[in-house]
Amino acid sequence: MNLKDQKKRALAINKKLKELFPVHKIALTHNTPWELLVAVILSAQSTDIQINKITETLFKKYRTLRDYTSVTQSEFEKDIFSSGFYRNKAKNILATAKIVQKDFKGRVPKTMEELLTLPGVARKTANIVLSDAYGIIEGIAVDTHVKRLTNKFHLTNEHDPKKIEKDLMELLPQKDWPGFSHRLIFYGREYCPARGCPQSHPLKKFEKV
Repeated sequence: MNLKDQKKRALAINKKLKELFPVHKIALTHNTPWELLVAVILSAQSTDIQINKITETLFKKYRTLRDYTSVTQSEFEKDIFSSGFYRNKAKNILATAKIVQKDFKGRVPKTMEELLTLPGVARKTANIVLSDAYGIIEGIAVDTHVKRLTNKFHLTNEHDPKKIEKDLMELLPQKDWPGFSHRLIFYGREYCPARGCPQSHPLKKFEKV
C-alpha cells in the first residue's frame, strides 16, 4: 500500500473513531501533571481501572512531591503492590520524584527531552504527559492496543513503538495525534480486545488491504 492510500485509510479510521468516541480523554484519574505521570508509570502491564483504584487511595496519602521523596521504597511498594511489577515501579516513581524536586524545581518538565531523562519514562509516557497535562502535541503515544490495532488495520508494518509512532505521524494531522491514540485504546478495550475481535466490529473492513 502506498503512502497516499495509507493516509486515506488512516483518515477514514480516525473519522470512524471520532464517531464512536466523540470525547477523548485519558481514563487515568489525576488532578496534576505529577499525578498523571505517576498514574501512567503505574499503568504499565495493568489496566486503567485497577490503577484508578490504587490512586484513589494513593493520591490521598501522598498529596505533595515531598511526600514521595520522604517515603521509604518498602512502604511505597505496599501501596502500589496490586499494580504489578511494583518494585520497579516504586523505584522509578520515587527516583523521579527526587529528580523533579531537585532538577526541575518541583514541576514535571514540559519537554520531551527532559521527560525522557526521568526513570521509567519512555516516549509513550512522555507523549501522554505532554498532551494531557500541558496540551503540547509532540508525538503519538503507542501502547499495546495502538501497536496491535495499527498493524491489524495496515497503518504500519512495524512492531517497534518508536517506528510505529513515526509512521502514524506521517499519516495523521498533528492536531489529531493525541485523540487518535486515546480513541484507538478505547476501541481496543470496547470492541477489539487482544483475545480476539468479533466478526462485526465497526472497523472490520480495515482488516483487509
